[in-house]
Amino acid sequence: MIVRLRGKVWESYPNRLVVDAGGVGYEVLVPFSSMDGLKPVEGLEVDLRTYHHIRENGQQLYGFANDEERDVFLLLIDRVSGIGPAIAMAVLNGMPVSRFKACVASGGSAELSKIKGLGKKTAERIILELKDKVGVAETWRGVEAGEVQPKAADAELALVALGYKQVEARKAVRKLLDERPDASTEELVRGALKSMT
Repeated sequence: MIVRLRGKVWESYPNRLVVDAGGVGYEVLVPFSSMDGLKPVEGLEVDLRTYHHIRENGQQLYGFANDEERDVFLLLIDRVSGIGPAIAMAVLNGMPVSRFKACVASGGSAELSKIKGLGKKTAERIILELKDKVGVAETWRGVEAGEVQPKAADAELALVALGYKQVEARKAVRKLLDERPDASTEELVRGALKSMT
């Protein structure tokens, strides 16, 4: 499984990059938000978090500029029935991650349904299943209310996206934050993974 890719940009298109990693050109589909952040031009080195999607008739590599985008992508395809990589990419192309989180937290299905490729029923299902299955909305509301640090919420949701139960993830992240309040999101995720395995 390819989870991270670092290399020089060989080709850059609006929603797709070809990245040279060790002399091999990897085609990576990238959401517009990541493209805006990376501003990739030929010859520039990029570091992408990736998801390698394998199916019967082919493979596709999806790339993201940061963990937050990849985690939302993984939550959508892993936790919402009927959502595949194409719709998850449409969501990321349709609005910033922070706005998506606010829509889920507030139950804003009308705004989500305006995204190209998402109907009203799909938008409602995303909100319902993310709230019911992983308690995502509760965590995002805690961030908005200032009760949960954004880095703690991001670490917790990264662990949930990796398949851990939210209760266990929250407990591990809070314990680490008590011990090391200055830890970054990545350090929280790595430390929690060590403590939970």
